[in-house]
Amino acid sequence: MKEISCKLLVIGAGPGGYVCAIRAGQLGIDTVIVEAGKPGGTCLNVGCIPSKALIHAAEEFEKLSHMAGGKSPLGITVAAPSLDLAATIAWKDGIVSRLNNGVAGLLKKAGVKTVHGWATFRDGKTVAVETEIGMQVIRAETVVIATGSAPVELPSLPFGGPVISSTEALALSEVPERLAVVGGGYIGLELGIAFAKLGAKVTVVEALPRVLAQYDAELTRPVVKRLAELDIEVLVNAKAKGLSTKRDALLVETNGGKNGKIAADKMLVTVGRKPVTEGWGLEQIDLDMAGPFIRIDDQCRSSMRGIFAIGDVTGEPMLAHRAMAQGEMVAEIVAGHKRSWDRRAIPAVCFTDPELVTAGLSPEEAKTRGEIKVGQFPFTANGRAMTKLGEDGFVRVVARADNHLVLGIQAVGQGVSELSTAFGLALEMGATLEDIAGTIHAHPTQGEGFQEAALKALGHALHI
Repeated sequence: MKEISCKLLVIGAGPGGYVCAIRAGQLGIDTVIVEAGKPGGTCLNVGCIPSKALIHAAEEFEKLSHMAGGKSPLGITVAAPSLDLAATIAWKDGIVSRLNNGVAGLLKKAGVKTVHGWATFRDGKTVAVETEIGMQVIRAETVVIATGSAPVELPSLPFGGPVISSTEALALSEVPERLAVVGGGYIGLELGIAFAKLGAKVTVVEALPRVLAQYDAELTRPVVKRLAELDIEVLVNAKAKGLSTKRDALLVETNGGKNGKIAADKMLVTVGRKPVTEGWGLEQIDLDMAGPFIRIDDQCRSSMRGIFAIGDVTGEPMLAHRAMAQGEMVAEIVAGHKRSWDRRAIPAVCFTDPELVTAGLSPEEAKTRGEIKVGQFPFTANGRAMTKLGEDGFVRVVARADNHLVLGIQAVGQGVSELSTAFGLALEMGATLEDIAGTIHAHPTQGEGFQEAALKALGHALHI
């Protein structure tokens, strides 16, 4: 049995874990990171990156399909396209592999030792790791838990056979003819829209009264419109109850207690994610929990001295960039720097068609804090959106009525994910409506909608 000692041990090499380890290494901290799979975690391997690759491929395929049908207003006509999904998946896997190697290289460059295997706690300072060459014991002064999250499995629809999670959906070798998506949140709609564009007949089953319920109805309206255009059937107030006897249909109970069947070759279950807290021997260290999550303070410290936790295992929002920011902060705290978690906003993006971006407070949330001003600018009045055939959507700015401090920014539209950085920066820097309105925005860009929304809130919009 081999033993190693280090100053910092990071368990999990997802976005939070590997960033924490790299920054610690840069700061001269003797660091070891343990990962059972490939570096990059869910986000890089079976989440953010591969899903965006599939979404992009679907967008390109749909564009060509429209052109082949003579439906393109651009005057472009092409031959009918064909799709080799296995080749698409191979391209996606190539991107993932490059990024895997990149993360591994960055860890090595920072002087971080990587141990491949599954770690289990023996006590608050010691873990045992099952590796390919046997058991390895690691003793550390400080431990960071960055074990991430996993898809939630429904008791009536356990994963296996035709029932798949997002992980399996991103590795299919052919497009299912009929796809039932259980859960109308961002993961379900991102993948459901992509497969519909690739040719699948998609049905979405959502238990709540509307899809994308975490966003306000006005923001999601363009997405709901697009679902209809793509011939995606949406059943709200409906619950998935299980599989048919032949496992070729999803059993559904609709509003009012009526039972029905949805014929499907694959049933994609996307009802949320849960923290990965089992199998690590956490019972050996008895951490305080906040529901299913590890409870942390504003420095990501757990209830045990010398143990930090970051990322999805600590709760919402389960976003890679939140985990990265926490990881960087913790590394600097371990190095003796004065840091705490004081973020005004963590932008969130939903890569549906059209895309959604939120940062800070929604209008309803802001109203609970006092009088507000809201400015909204439609992309139907934006030249760049017109030239991209992306007029559906808008940018919305929410600010205090008294001093015009911006409290929240939202957008829906084609490519608005790229505006998320500007939104986050404005909130983090404490921008007012006048700051945004007074900043010269390049023309012609969709970003002009941000300036125009601020001008609208001030009462003097120029282009509407």
